[in-house]
Amino acid sequence: MSGSVLPPDAPPSGPPDEALRNGDGAMPRFIVWIGHELLSERDRWVLWLPVAFGSGVAVYFLFPYEPPAWLGITGAAVVAVVGLVGRTWPWLVIAALALGAACAGFAAAQWRTAQVAAPVIAKRTGPVEITGQIRDLSLLPSGVRLVLQHLQVPDLPAEATPVRVRVRAAGKSAAELEPGDWVRLRAVLQPPPAPAAPGAFDFARQAYFQQIGAVGYTVSRVRPLPTATVAEREMPKSSWQTFWAGWHLFWADLRKTMAERVTATLPGAGGGVAAALMTGERGAIPKEVTAAMRDSGLAHLLAISGLHMGLVAGLLFFGLRGALALSPFVALRFPIKKWAAVAAALASFGYLQLVGAPIPTQRAFAMVLLVLLAVLLDRTSVSLRLVCWVALAVLVIAPENLLSASFQMSFAAVTALVAGYEAVVARGLFFARGGGGMFSGGQAGPIGQPWVRRVGFYLAGVCLTSVIAMLATAPFAVYHFNRIAWFGLAANLVAVPLTALWIMPWAIVTFMLMPMGLEDLALTPMGWGLDAVIAVAQGVAALPPAGLGLVAVGGLWLCIWRRPWRIAGLAVALLGLASLATVRPPDVLASGDGKLLGVRGDGGELMVSSARAASYTAGSWARRNGVAEARAWSLDQPSAGGRLTCDSLGCVFRARGQVVALVQDSRALMEDCRLATVVVSLEPVRWGTCPNPAVVIDRFDLWRNGGYALWLSPDGVRVRSARGTRGARPWVLDRGPRWGSGAEKARAEP
Repeated sequence: MSGSVLPPDAPPSGPPDEALRNGDGAMPRFIVWIGHELLSERDRWVLWLPVAFGSGVAVYFLFPYEPPAWLGITGAAVVAVVGLVGRTWPWLVIAALALGAACAGFAAAQWRTAQVAAPVIAKRTGPVEITGQIRDLSLLPSGVRLVLQHLQVPDLPAEATPVRVRVRAAGKSAAELEPGDWVRLRAVLQPPPAPAAPGAFDFARQAYFQQIGAVGYTVSRVRPLPTATVAEREMPKSSWQTFWAGWHLFWADLRKTMAERVTATLPGAGGGVAAALMTGERGAIPKEVTAAMRDSGLAHLLAISGLHMGLVAGLLFFGLRGALALSPFVALRFPIKKWAAVAAALASFGYLQLVGAPIPTQRAFAMVLLVLLAVLLDRTSVSLRLVCWVALAVLVIAPENLLSASFQMSFAAVTALVAGYEAVVARGLFFARGGGGMFSGGQAGPIGQPWVRRVGFYLAGVCLTSVIAMLATAPFAVYHFNRIAWFGLAANLVAVPLTALWIMPWAIVTFMLMPMGLEDLALTPMGWGLDAVIAVAQGVAALPPAGLGLVAVGGLWLCIWRRPWRIAGLAVALLGLASLATVRPPDVLASGDGKLLGVRGDGGELMVSSARAASYTAGSWARRNGVAEARAWSLDQPSAGGRLTCDSLGCVFRARGQVVALVQDSRALMEDCRLATVVVSLEPVRWGTCPNPAVVIDRFDLWRNGGYALWLSPDGVRVRSARGTRGARPWVLDRGPRWGSGAEKARAEP
């Protein structure tokens, strides 16, 4: 199937193909046409393999409960038997392969979930004394974030102690710590937080797959310990574990050291961005700069991905090859092109380890490695098949990557860019084919043209690349972050050439000079370029400004196929985008910790009970509601267009024929239960004491089910809880049965 040597537009051949084209009178013409188109693109079938595998992963995570362990592998076995029995029926075999890949994805996700299972604390604990080893250390504007492993917590039995915890430590002394240090500290621990609202980002699920069983903050100084004082049982058991622990700690220590040296030479925002580009550490970037980069469409410059990995590999490859070519003796007798490819591959691997190997960098490294391997084997390097195998490898290693915005946006961009590259090359645009390229001027291509045409070619390429990448990633950015950078094209047109031609070359020089302590010589000019990029980001950001599955399927259909029927993918993607018109933000919100309430005003503004009590939750709500920020409601006068009136005991919100009582003090319950149709109480409501409202949600419900969202209408109230959208999965804490609350009738989801 994947080894077909027929050109993409070659007509199908053989008796089955002839029968499909002509039909036998019983087969509908539309089915005959689809079969003909599929056969015409048989060389592209293999590109759907990661799509089928990812579909199985997605089905696993959509389950409302943990499926039986045998389900995925049994399904794959059954499909394999069906395909083997029906091997004389080509279409049955193809369907079996697709379904088998989906079952394999389902089974891989099940296996990964079981493999990383580790204890998670069930409730807020502490302050407790913790002894452990620093696995990761991230610099923050005020302090550090530590990930500790090999833990010893006296208040917890060994079987209930998390594998890792993440804590935030303030103070200058914490910044002097190094990965690998053994430390003792006192900290307040709590379970990894649930989503701030139903359907919001699930940090607890992410922490589960990282084996982080608790998060918190220190309440004492972090005290380093001599390794000799650590009990033997805390150390890695096998030589293999010892090797990987040492490998990880080596790179973590190098990352911290380099980030400190960069920020010491370049203080301020420029140093923070330089550290992010060179080591992946973004904690030193001021929040306002991060927001400006995000709003201007330049956030991809801070995430180590294909651009950075490609620049590192490309600059080293062409630089080393050019240096070796200066010697005729070496250039004429040795394969300097392949030597340069090997050196670039080794440097790319070192860069991958240095930045911590996040998902975009894994994908970028795998693609760069395959491109360099193609150079070694004298094969064509850039193709969608390359993207296909890299995506499949990433999902096999860690199926949970499918759910991350990083994976989705990264592969959406690279798939669209490679498909666009193939289309451009096929039509002879930008690249000369027999003297007919856009910028060729009738000659052999841009290599021999005046510098003006080369600059025009490069800027046109940057513009086209930015447009394709923005169109491909915009739906995912809207879905995950509720924002889109309208002026990203203009910003990228300035920032991307500046990064490629000035900033990253100086970064490579910095790497070379750092062992000699001469990094200042390269960091200073690098800082000039970074200041310019930050200025562009801040200037652009100041300008005025689900059907995600359908969009993804439509985009893949458009990118993978070559024949005219690929245009149907646009209709599917547009249908997915049109589904946004059916989305209405919730009218009432309540946080799972019982600290925050929110309502949506007449003009779409978000009003909350406090702007300080739960700033992270309020910010998450604002992003999901598509507003810049949430504003605290007033206790003295009506707000939200006159629909919200408050006093010291709570508020009453009137909208769409419903009266919602937002209770913050139990003294308001008696009156509110008598007058309101919906009661949301931050205090417990005893069973049977509030029978009149149609919906009652109290403190017990928030504790057990997490945040709530309510949609009001004249016909009633629709209720969703965070736990209801997450299901009964291993990363969801089971709070057990709830007693004493009258909210059973409110639970639209368990």
